[in-house]
Amino acid sequence: MSSGIEQKKTEGEAGVKSEGEAHVAHNEKLDHNQVLTNKDLMNEAIDGENKEHEQGVWEAAKSHPLACMWAFIFCFTIVMESFDMFLNTNFVALPYFKKQFGVLIGANEYSIPTRWQSALFQSGQCGAFIGVFAAGPITNRFGYRWTTIFALIFMNATIFISFFSTSLGMLVAGQFLEGIPWGFFISNSPAYASEIVPLALRGACTATLQMSWSIGGIIVAAASYGYNNRNDEWSWRVPTALQWIFPTPLLILIFLAPESPWWLIRRGRKAEALRSIERLGDKGERSHKTLAMIERTVELEAEMGGSPTLLDLLKGTDLRRTVIICMMYASQNFAGNLIANQATYFFEQAGISPDKSFQLNLINSCLQFVANALSWPLSAWFGRRTIYLWGTAINVTFLFILAICGSVHQTHQTSYAQACLGVIISFVYAGAMGPITYTIIAETSAVRLRALSTGVGRAAYYVAEIPMIFLASQMLNQTGWNLAGKCGYVWGSTAIVCWILAYFFLPELKNRSYREIDILFNRKVPARQFKETHIDVTENE
Repeated sequence: MSSGIEQKKTEGEAGVKSEGEAHVAHNEKLDHNQVLTNKDLMNEAIDGENKEHEQGVWEAAKSHPLACMWAFIFCFTIVMESFDMFLNTNFVALPYFKKQFGVLIGANEYSIPTRWQSALFQSGQCGAFIGVFAAGPITNRFGYRWTTIFALIFMNATIFISFFSTSLGMLVAGQFLEGIPWGFFISNSPAYASEIVPLALRGACTATLQMSWSIGGIIVAAASYGYNNRNDEWSWRVPTALQWIFPTPLLILIFLAPESPWWLIRRGRKAEALRSIERLGDKGERSHKTLAMIERTVELEAEMGGSPTLLDLLKGTDLRRTVIICMMYASQNFAGNLIANQATYFFEQAGISPDKSFQLNLINSCLQFVANALSWPLSAWFGRRTIYLWGTAINVTFLFILAICGSVHQTHQTSYAQACLGVIISFVYAGAMGPITYTIIAETSAVRLRALSTGVGRAAYYVAEIPMIFLASQMLNQTGWNLAGKCGYVWGSTAIVCWILAYFFLPELKNRSYREIDILFNRKVPARQFKETHIDVTENE
């Protein structure tokens, strides 16, 4: 078919689903040239963006309850990575698990060797590293819904390996395979959530990722506490089996969810995008204005490049955005988060009894959930940059206090002081840096590159996390350096580096539309000037 005939067909049948990869790309190029050249559509796009800026958090929540619900459901998929992460760190503190798989280090005292601890903690991250790179291209082709459904089916199957494991090697293999779908979940969840909710709700809805992480921790802490006194293999097999409660219900719910209208517009499927917008809360004339606003941004980004590829993340202003995303994701491993992830084991090494350690871990997980809820009003009142910088500064202070407590003569009081400081550090992280990081990541990426950039950013997280997990295990393990609270010197120092980098390179993106963010990055505005720079609603470059 000639290009002239194709053009007439596309103009006459805008919004009809295309067939074949080349035809889709051609459709996108032709469909996405309307708003910028059509005065009426441009006025609709401007009105739609103005409405977004005028809406407050409560007004947006009341008018878009279903969008909030679907965003939370997608974000809840991360509960499975959280569940497994906390489960493995609790396993190495379970008496029977240590006896079954560990080595004798004293009179009837067992411990999992450091190398196997690291393997258990790192294997899932290695699988997720593969998953995040696979997620971007697959999501660009099939959409957020079907990609996540595929990952949930795969997750259901891989749990069998961990449940029926008879050796540490088999457990490690099971964790590696489970990690692959984690990569899909963490790549797609913040991107999808940020695309389906109004501007005023982006901070709160993407922050539910951290809440889902805390929910996974609460379930694991409760199950481990309930089973830690059992003197048989079910003390760890039952908590492992609890993973099966998540994938199938989530699969059904996500099948019923609307696809992201931004993804549909990028694929040239306008009619479906309009239906998604209406299902998410915009009705009547408002839905058409939202559609025009989305098209305008997609058109502007389409002029910068064609079909998105991984190499685009390293070109022009997108390189700066990629670096910020990678920096924010990697920093999650350097500001005390690993103390929260290994809380039970940390409490034991600080001198708390195993039973009390599991109780403290349950309390710690519940407090993290409370902190996550508090992050919602925080993200509405304060900027992303402000929350991150202040949260990191507070944790730096507590980390060095923890280190000092671990350095003095150890007594019953200093043990509880270290445990309490560990809880406080986890609380601050869960209410500040943890949730706001996901918001920053979702907002920083270009719309057309979002599925790819969130995946690459998460890959940076795993690149940083894998050696840090080994370091954390080495610092805490009795067969390693046995530092207990003195690890605060290390994490406090790395947190200072994170604060310095964020101060100079992290821009303020609160209350900015995706069009405004694109323009700010294209103009190469310095990070500390983002907040004060004015972008007129009529500007396109």
